[in-house]
Amino acid sequence: MAKIPVPAPTMGDRDWFLHDRFGMFMHWGLYALPARGVWMKCFEKTPEEQYDCYFEHFDPDLYDPREWARATRDAGIKYLVVTAKHHEGFCLWDSKHTNYKVTNTPCGKDVLRPMIEAFREEGLKIGLYYSITDWHHPDYPIDMFHPLRDHPEVEELQKKRDLRKYVDYLHAQVRELMTDFGKIDILWMDFSYKARDYRDMMGETAKDWRSYELLDMVRELQPHILIDNRLTIPEGMIDIHTPEQYVPHEWVKVDGKPIVWEACHTFSGLWGYARDEYTWKSPEQLIQLLVNSVSCGGNLIMNIGPTARGTFDDRALKALKVYSDWTRLHSRSIYGCTQSEYEAPSDCRFTQNGKRLYVHIFNWPFRHLDLPGLDGKVEYAQLLHDGSEVTSPEREPDDYATTRHVKSGTLTLELPVRKPDVVVPVIELFLK
Repeated sequence: MAKIPVPAPTMGDRDWFLHDRFGMFMHWGLYALPARGVWMKCFEKTPEEQYDCYFEHFDPDLYDPREWARATRDAGIKYLVVTAKHHEGFCLWDSKHTNYKVTNTPCGKDVLRPMIEAFREEGLKIGLYYSITDWHHPDYPIDMFHPLRDHPEVEELQKKRDLRKYVDYLHAQVRELMTDFGKIDILWMDFSYKARDYRDMMGETAKDWRSYELLDMVRELQPHILIDNRLTIPEGMIDIHTPEQYVPHEWVKVDGKPIVWEACHTFSGLWGYARDEYTWKSPEQLIQLLVNSVSCGGNLIMNIGPTARGTFDDRALKALKVYSDWTRLHSRSIYGCTQSEYEAPSDCRFTQNGKRLYVHIFNWPFRHLDLPGLDGKVEYAQLLHDGSEVTSPEREPDDYATTRHVKSGTLTLELPVRKPDVVVPVIELFLK
């Protein structure tokens, strides 16, 4: 048996986070109109005057936050993190510090507040994403990601920018978000980065953003809040690490020490609504991402990108339905669970909650499943989706042709030949 890692204490309240395990990211902004992902303005080096057309036409007339919240809750998702402002600089709320906000578009109303209220009513925790990067603000420095990075007059344009003014704006908006929307459970800041030289354009770090001052202010206003790790600040000052678009195969560690972590993934290959993007994940991938994360002691947050009309498109709804169908029957193998003290066999993942051990079977075997180290340690076993008993086979007489040879200490379970009609079957073991 292995000892289950215990991360160092966090400054924010992590108890609910470690229990709930499953969140939804939501990237929604002007980029929903071109429908080519949230980085479109950067990748295509779109000038401001061209991007303005999306501001002039943002009108999500079908937006129904209660419908969104119900679909999210039904999927078994327990918390939301929504892009209050992404790198494009557009604000989903009626900020007092800018005109570049939803209330000045044809939409004409704050869309963040009713979203927060609707998701809270469904019992979900609330997280806000705020981008440090801002490609719209006139004082944000032109760096290697800025749409103007290859402009022929970039040096002159850079001279007109005053980072101090932008940082004052950043702090004022974060204070506004931490003050005007009630209890906020997560603040997802994205992203600071160490210097990377690109045509003499350098990155910005914690010192530039006055990150320590920013964190002091946030923790004073929301003492319980969880804060992510994208401000390039020391380990002990942040709560959540955020591996992005890859699958950890063990408990994530920093300097050899286990930390609280959350893998962030997309339903499709891009953040934000992408009309012509077709690398949507299969049902098996969706469920396995969740199981993999929890089996390694982490959380999963899956991203959805609403359309410019204010809807979840059909592909997103189908993905949510996959989670809904599976978590309805298997939620107790996820909520409150963590990495197991036992090592799972190949093609399986373990999660554990006290004396209950959950075997998630990624590749259904023929008749028998061998679980090393568990012989004599299990009181009862059942398939979780229907509660039907799973037994161990009677020992057969020694026969070269039919006798199964397993290592000492192995528990063998006898399974149905046909895989149950669920995406990832789970066996619940009650330990002695």
